[in-house]
Amino acid sequence: MSTHVSNIISFNEPLKKFVFEQIHLDITRNATDDFNLFHDKKKWHNITNNPFNGPIMLGFQLEALVEDQVKKIRSKENISPNKLAYSNYQFNFAGAIKPGEPFELTVKKTRQDTNNISNRICIKSKKRLVISGLKKDTSKPLYLATADFSTLKDFSSFEDKSLVLEGRYFLKKKYITTSNAKNYLTGSLVEQSDYIDEIDDKVNFPEMFPCSFISCALLEKARLEGLDFSKNPSVYTQHKISINKKLIGNIKSNDPLYILIQNEPFKKTTDLNCFGLNQANEIIFRSIISLSEI
Repeated sequence: MSTHVSNIISFNEPLKKFVFEQIHLDITRNATDDFNLFHDKKKWHNITNNPFNGPIMLGFQLEALVEDQVKKIRSKENISPNKLAYSNYQFNFAGAIKPGEPFELTVKKTRQDTNNISNRICIKSKKRLVISGLKKDTSKPLYLATADFSTLKDFSSFEDKSLVLEGRYFLKKKYITTSNAKNYLTGSLVEQSDYIDEIDDKVNFPEMFPCSFISCALLEKARLEGLDFSKNPSVYTQHKISINKKLIGNIKSNDPLYILIQNEPFKKTTDLNCFGLNQANEIIFRSIISLSEI
C-alpha cells in the first residue's frame, strides 16, 4: 500500500488522507523508547482480550502529525501565533489506527481573537472517530498553570526511575537528541527537514517530541509497581498538554529532560499529572494524562 503523502494542503479542503506502515510504527517506538505491547508486532497478541487484533500506532505519533498539519494550515492562512507563549493540546481518544489502515485528518479553519488562536482537529478511519480535539495558543498555560519546580534541587542528582519529592513523583531521565527527533518526525509522516537540517543550521524540535517520552515514563512507572502488561493493559483516553514555546525553542541536542509523573497507583481509570523539566527546573511541558484499563 502506498505511503505517499501530498505536501499540498488545500485551503478549502482541510481533510487529508494518510497511511502508516509497520516501519513507521517501529521507527517511532525506537525513537521514543516506547515498549508498550500494544505497539509490538510480535507481542500484541499476548494482551488479554486485546480489542485491536494487531499492533496499533502510538498516540504521540498521531499527535506529531496533527501538530505539523496545524502548522501548515496556519501558514497557508498567514497566521502567526508567535506572540502567544504556550501551545495547548487536547486530544480525546475514541479508537486506534493500525498499520496499513487509511485514515483522514481534518484541521478546521483557524479561529483567533486577542487572547488565543485555535484549531479543531479530527481523525477518522472508515467513518469511525479515532481522535477529536484542538490546538490552542494562549499567553498562559491552560493546564496545571500553578505548578512550579524552580526552587527545588537539581534533578540530575537523583537516580533514574526513582521516587522523588517525598515520594510524590516518579522521575524518568531522558536526553533530547536530533537523531531521535528526526526519526520521530519521519515515523509520524512528517518531513524531518522542515524542523531539523544540519546543512541549513536548522534545529527546531517539534513541540510534541519531548512530550512523547511520557509513554516511556508511564511504562517504567508501571513496571516499578509490578503491573502485568499482558493482564492489566491500559490505553489513553485523553491528553491535555501545555507547552512552553520559548523553552522548546531553546532546547539543544543532548539536553537532559526530567520527566515527573504523579505517584498515584494505576487503577481502572487513572488521571496523572506529568511534567517535563529542563536542567534549570523550568517546565517545558505540563500535562494531564488519562488512561483506562481495557
